[in-house]
Amino acid sequence: MSIAFISHADCGRHDTGWKHAEHTGRLRAVTRALRNDWELMLRVDHREGRHASVEEIALAHDRTYIDSVRAAAEAGGARFDADTVASEGSWDAALAGAGCVLDGIDLALTEGRRSFCAVRPPGHHALRDHAMGFCLFGNVAIGAHYARARHGVGKVLIVDWDVHHGNGTQALVQETEEIRFVSMHQWPWYPGTGAAEDRGPKESVWNVPMPAGLPAARYVQAFLGAVDAATTGWTPDLVLISAGFDSLNGDPLGGFTLEMGDVATLTTEMVARASAWCGGRLVSALEGGYAPDRVGEASVVHMRALEG
Repeated sequence: MSIAFISHADCGRHDTGWKHAEHTGRLRAVTRALRNDWELMLRVDHREGRHASVEEIALAHDRTYIDSVRAAAEAGGARFDADTVASEGSWDAALAGAGCVLDGIDLALTEGRRSFCAVRPPGHHALRDHAMGFCLFGNVAIGAHYARARHGVGKVLIVDWDVHHGNGTQALVQETEEIRFVSMHQWPWYPGTGAAEDRGPKESVWNVPMPAGLPAARYVQAFLGAVDAATTGWTPDLVLISAGFDSLNGDPLGGFTLEMGDVATLTTEMVARASAWCGGRLVSALEGGYAPDRVGEASVVHMRALEG
């Protein structure tokens, strides 16, 4: 299957500064790695995504908070917390990041095609009414609500293998019983949430806290086991992946030990499950990953596996 590679030039306008871990060089590394793999480069469908509308962002976020992000960008920038900043271009970048994911969902649900959305800022820490952990808007959480509101999708599964708990995604979807969320993450680690016993108010959350430094196979086994537990007797109509490549061995902000073969395994296994559940309707979006060359390499491995 030809997959789509969806990004937007405005994602590079989110200027955090080169000393910040989440800098624009992360996306440049992804496009550079793709250019260096000519076979894959020629096969994928390159698409520039759109900007999400304010109404679409408001599927997951409070209007007052949305307005504050726009105001911060219009004022030339702001610091929301010690880790999370906005620049003049951050409003356009955040709308583009979410919009790319929404375009991927449209493509999955109208053409049955899979996609990888190379976007920034990332989204899985963003909460309903404030920014957090490098994230402004919850790209994947917005996408899950959009799939239900725009396309009438019944059940959505979100899986997150970023080394940090997707606390924002959980907060933004856990009140909707038809959206299930699986997060494997380092524990104890930032942001300090994601205990195994935290199942959310609808029992629709599967948190998989794991210590650092284990053999990679242990992480792969734990993640897939949680996915299978979350879908026992429950078949999703759409699968969304928060693809955090800070779970790779050597990432400066994590202690997991995954290598490229593990990225391929995780992706292949999710494609196989999505094919059995929902005709392969799957959208993946970049989250963390702070060793740019490794992020680029992993993105290419991930896209090759998404092809099926």
